[in-house]
Amino acid sequence: MNDIVPKLMSGRFRGFLPVVVDLETGGFNARTDALLEIAAVTLTMDEQGHLLPDETFSFHIEPFEGANVEQSALDFTGIRLDSPLRQNAALKEKEALEEIFKPIRKALKSHQCNRAILVGHNAAFDHGFLNAAVERAGIKRNPFHPFSSFDTATLSGLVYGQTVLARACRAAGIPFDSQEAHSARYDTERTAELFCAIVNRFKDLGGWDLALREQSMDGD
Repeated sequence: MNDIVPKLMSGRFRGFLPVVVDLETGGFNARTDALLEIAAVTLTMDEQGHLLPDETFSFHIEPFEGANVEQSALDFTGIRLDSPLRQNAALKEKEALEEIFKPIRKALKSHQCNRAILVGHNAAFDHGFLNAAVERAGIKRNPFHPFSSFDTATLSGLVYGQTVLARACRAAGIPFDSQEAHSARYDTERTAELFCAIVNRFKDLGGWDLALREQSMDGD
């Protein structure tokens, strides 16, 4: 990685590293409903300061003991708990979190950032489930900020007039396959492309340069 890239990234988001996250769950209650899939996409920058998806990490997760799983949630996501592929690959919740946090911590170090900040489509949902799972697992070093996030549903509503992920992606010129949707890996990768498109559009229109000039003037 070119030496200029870490400085660009850490400077762009005040020392935070955006990491795109999507979770598939067994319902809407973060305390009682199962976490079934998790995926994360780390981001990087080119030398011109444009944001780019970097690496994708994803895991199937075994429902925690006593977890509730609503059939309506399975029907919506298409997840089959009895799938042999899933049963052979699924990790326990704590193990999945620890495995997905490892590359995030590595990315934090390489980009000289202090903490990760969650990017999600309807981010409060994913953030709530992630925090609940971290608490259940007793993980002390959560790399993510505990409550701050970037929500692409809000951002794409502002920029493209669309809040549904599929429609926002298409408005941004990002191909979206509805047959592949609602897997954590696919949705996370599309959300990462959408977030990068929004941030880069703001930069290309001169918004970031204007923000830097205003900050500089405030410091004079």
